[in-house]
Amino acid sequence: MTNTSVMNSRNAVCVIVHDQETDTIAAVLYAARNWSLQPSWTVPGGKAEPGEALDEAAARELKEETGLLVDPADLVLVHVIHIEQGFDQAGQFVLFVFATDTWTGELTNTEPEKHLAAQWVAVDRLPEPAFPTARQALVAYRNGGPSFSRYGWPSTTA
Repeated sequence: MTNTSVMNSRNAVCVIVHDQETDTIAAVLYAARNWSLQPSWTVPGGKAEPGEALDEAAARELKEETGLLVDPADLVLVHVIHIEQGFDQAGQFVLFVFATDTWTGELTNTEPEKHLAAQWVAVDRLPEPAFPTARQALVAYRNGGPSFSRYGWPSTTA
């Protein structure tokens, strides 16, 4: 018997675009939505489509949300977060955090129906309120690790 079911992708990607000269990163302010009761800051990103390479998904999402263009080859995987429950209440997913300091274009709010703003912010922290996972990813990036973390899972003991 052949299994013809299709697995939905629950992989998400985001990109920390780091302007080394000004020590700032590109950030977007999501408007309040059904899954986020208040506007919140985050780094650009979104869902990877089933069958889409993660680095290509990250470059696509960055362009869609900010107008910034990056070659997927210039993205470095800097962190992975296993999230127990997304804001959409659709279950767990894995967030792949990429970083780059090489891009072209001007930072623009290209999705004003989703975002209230797109702007350069200090690399040391996102403005508040911020998505907890974006804050977690940025801390790991700035500290050079760890390469993996969890969000929302109960603590385990050995």
